[in-house]
Amino acid sequence: MIMPKKITGLDFLNATKHETQPVSDQKKGKEQPALEVPYVETDGPIIKLKSVRQIKTENVSLRDALEGRKTKRMYENKPITLDELTYALYMTQGVKRNVKDKATFRTVPSAGARHAFETILLINNVDGLKRGLYRYLALEHKLQKLEAAPDINQKIRRAALKQPQVEEAAALFMWVADAFRMTYRYSERGYRYLFLDAGHVAQNLYLVAEDIGSGVCAIAAYDDDRLNGILGLDGEHQFVVYMASLGKV
Repeated sequence: MIMPKKITGLDFLNATKHETQPVSDQKKGKEQPALEVPYVETDGPIIKLKSVRQIKTENVSLRDALEGRKTKRMYENKPITLDELTYALYMTQGVKRNVKDKATFRTVPSAGARHAFETILLINNVDGLKRGLYRYLALEHKLQKLEAAPDINQKIRRAALKQPQVEEAAALFMWVADAFRMTYRYSERGYRYLFLDAGHVAQNLYLVAEDIGSGVCAIAAYDDDRLNGILGLDGEHQFVVYMASLGKV
C-alpha cells in the first residue's frame, strides 16, 4: 500500500488555523516582550545616524519606482554612502512613533504592530563604515558594530549557498525574527505573519533602491542552521527569515 505523501507546508497551514490556536500569552495577561532585543553598549561601538529628513535622494516617483523595480544581482564596485544606508534602514524598519513602549508604528506594516524583526547588516562597501557585521537599533535610530570574524563575508556567502551577490553587494540586509514578539499576541499563527511581514520589508528596500540609484536581490536560499549559527542565533526563538543584497548598479 502506498502511503500518501506528507506535505509539511499543508501541515503548517492546518496547524496555524484560527480555530486550532491555543490561548495567546497576551490573553493570559502575561507581560509582553520588549519592542527590541536589548543591546549592551560594551558589545560594540554605537554610531548615531542622521535624521532621514536631512537626507536628500533622487525623489523618484512611486510609479517610476514600482515600474522600474526588478531584482539585480550584479553591482558596480563602488560604495553606497552612509546616508543612503541610513535611508534604507529607516524606510525598511524605521520607527515613526513609539507608543508608551507597548507598540511602535514604523515605515512598514506589521501584524498587530508587533514588528518582530531585528536588522543585521553585513557591510562590504559603505563609505564611513568598516567592513563587518552591524545591528540597526531601530528604536534609537543607531547602528552598533558587532564582533565578527575577519572572513565573516565569506562565511555568510557560503551559508547563502555561495551566491556571489552576498560578497559583491555594498551591504547585505538580514532580517532576524524575534518570534515571541509575534506569537505573544497571535500564538502559533504568528509564524505566518512573520513571513508576510518580511515581504513588506523587502519590497520597501526594492523601492528605496530605485530612489538611490541602486539594486536589490532578495535572498531566501540559504542554509538556515549554518547562517543562524554564524550570527549566534538559536534558530528557535530567533532566526533569519529573509535577506537582501543592496549595491550600486
